[in-house]
Amino acid sequence: MEFPIAAYMYRLQYIRRWSLMRNTRTENVAEHSFHVSLLTHMLCLIGNTYFGRTLNADRAATLALYHDVVEVFTGDIATPVKHNNPQLLASFREMENIAAKRLAAMAPPELQGEYASLFRQDAADAEQRELLRYVKAADSLDAYLKCALEVASGNREFAVAKEQTLAKIKQLQLPEADYFLEHMAPSFDMSLDELSQLAPDSE
Repeated sequence: MEFPIAAYMYRLQYIRRWSLMRNTRTENVAEHSFHVSLLTHMLCLIGNTYFGRTLNADRAATLALYHDVVEVFTGDIATPVKHNNPQLLASFREMENIAAKRLAAMAPPELQGEYASLFRQDAADAEQRELLRYVKAADSLDAYLKCALEVASGNREFAVAKEQTLAKIKQLQLPEADYFLEHMAPSFDMSLDELSQLAPDSE
């Protein structure tokens, strides 16, 4: 018997993000998922190191890697579309739940429970709910960085979205996200030569 779960997830590279906006560079869900996983792991390490947390960074990064996997069925619905109508948002969440169950069912039977847990964004488990806070913060940070890069490239299409996303991050009141914005985000505006000057010399 064949199990197509991996083949479906690979198709996330064909799902385009920011489809209603003019982009200087297109972005797909697969690369976004990698970036969110990277940022989630980083936020957890920051939390454990500087803010006394005991977060499972590896588990959080795994949850982040799968956080948008259902979009292989639903596509990427633009934020202004799904968040400006409560009824539409509720219908979309139900569609996400159906898609998550369908995708998990494509795994071998012995693995379906694990994938079902990874795909859920409304976990009842307290630890997973806490980790999903960091996934949400990383998701918003990645959106902010996308907007910042577009604006830096001269694309005013993303100017308002940049400010709105920054305000959304601030509302999370997550010290780790504030640390990232202060100490790590500014380097995204730098050229490769400027970044190289910041890198410590290897010995």
